[in-house]
Amino acid sequence: MDIFLQLANRSTILASEMAESAEGGFGLNLDIFEANVINLAIVIGILVYFGRGFLSSTLGNRSAAIEKALNEAEVKRAETAKLLEAEQAKLKAAQAEAAGIIAKAEGDAQKARESILATAAADVARMKQEASADLGAEQAKILAELRVRVAELAMAKAAAQIPSRLNDDSQQRLVDRSISLLGGQ
Repeated sequence: MDIFLQLANRSTILASEMAESAEGGFGLNLDIFEANVINLAIVIGILVYFGRGFLSSTLGNRSAAIEKALNEAEVKRAETAKLLEAEQAKLKAAQAEAAGIIAKAEGDAQKARESILATAAADVARMKQEASADLGAEQAKILAELRVRVAELAMAKAAAQIPSRLNDDSQQRLVDRSISLLGGQ
């Protein structure tokens, strides 16, 4: 193809050079035979006749290559669309699964929170009850110790005062009265 274009270009240049040399400058030659219009028509005709097959085959090959590339691109686009659709479905499934996991985790956390709060409340109530029982036991123990101490002090004071207050006469009356209270004579 390049050869034909170069031939046509050279013949045009040659014709214009001959026209310039004949007249001695640049000008418009209206003589058809002298201006090589017929020669140009013959060269162009030869180019069209012989170049048509080459040009047709080249354009046909190029058209087939373009059509093949378009078909491959269409197939790849369809495959990509299918892959995209499948991946989007996977993404939706994963998002739904993640939402389910989050909801389950929140439910489990709420149950654990309630269980911990209930256990803590029961522990506090048990501790209060134990503290109250311990306090009651301590109070009873302290009261018992106080009673013993008061009794000991009272006995010691009574033992200290008995010899000075009781004489034989009052001791006899006390014994008689105690016997009569007990149901004696």
